[in-house]
Amino acid sequence: MEKDYLIDKWLNEGLTDSEMETFRKRDDYDELVTILENAKLFKASEFSNVDNFDSLKSKMEARKKMPQGISWVKPLLRMAAVLMVGIGLFYLLFEDGITRIETMGGEKMQIELPDASAVVLNAASEISYDKDRWEEERRIELKGEAFFDVKKGSSFQVMTATGTITVLGTEFNVRQRAGHFEVHCFEGSVQVITTAHNNTLAAGDHLQLLGNRMEVLRNVRSQPGWLENTSSFNRVPLGLVIDELERQYNIKVEFSGDGADSLFTGGFVHGDLKVALQAITRPFNLDFNIQSTDTVIIFASEK
Repeated sequence: MEKDYLIDKWLNEGLTDSEMETFRKRDDYDELVTILENAKLFKASEFSNVDNFDSLKSKMEARKKMPQGISWVKPLLRMAAVLMVGIGLFYLLFEDGITRIETMGGEKMQIELPDASAVVLNAASEISYDKDRWEEERRIELKGEAFFDVKKGSSFQVMTATGTITVLGTEFNVRQRAGHFEVHCFEGSVQVITTAHNNTLAAGDHLQLLGNRMEVLRNVRSQPGWLENTSSFNRVPLGLVIDELERQYNIKVEFSGDGADSLFTGGFVHGDLKVALQAITRPFNLDFNIQSTDTVIIFASEK
């Protein structure tokens, strides 16, 4: 219990000089420091934080359960631990004050911004922002798709390759993929400005831009389907739907035959590849063959 007490005081920077000298002589001192430093690397996204003995102890116990192997494996595992946190792999980089967060294929992640606004990042997506200037300018650059829950305050901007979304405080979703731009407003209102359009969306509105075709529709959900592990589409070319399937399952799809420009309305689930493929192929009389864990072929059905 004395060891537990000292760890709690150390985590809260409450050790006296004599206690600190004793603490440094512990056999596990280097391991404790390593765990704490690894956690601090992800503090910006509020995904990893060690604030008491119980949370630190659980991390240490998890490390002890790892299988022991050749000595050179341990450094590699430590480096991997720096890249692993919470729900999966992601990149967190700092360049000239810019925080950059990127998800991998098949990953989703929740991030807390400096003002306590929240972002949920969809698979194969990226956001970047200047944390040091956040109080002066709440602005995020987005590549891919993300859902935003913005705290009220100064103007909040999401910059994409297609357009800029500006809000004061609301819930909205932005999808910026090659050839496909969407903004769903779920609460409050947002302004969407592109090179050719300037629209203000109220709660329940859904703006979709495909090539030169722009539509303002109504949301059929109270939140983005992908937050519930379902990707949904409204009159979107099948080729773009297949692109999203590749991102969600982290696979490669080979599509032979015609029909990539056919419009698809519906969705697919994220947890079952076979069911997802059936959902997007059957409406077009297509068939599929799962070649391996990362390759699928879609082709015209002979039935």
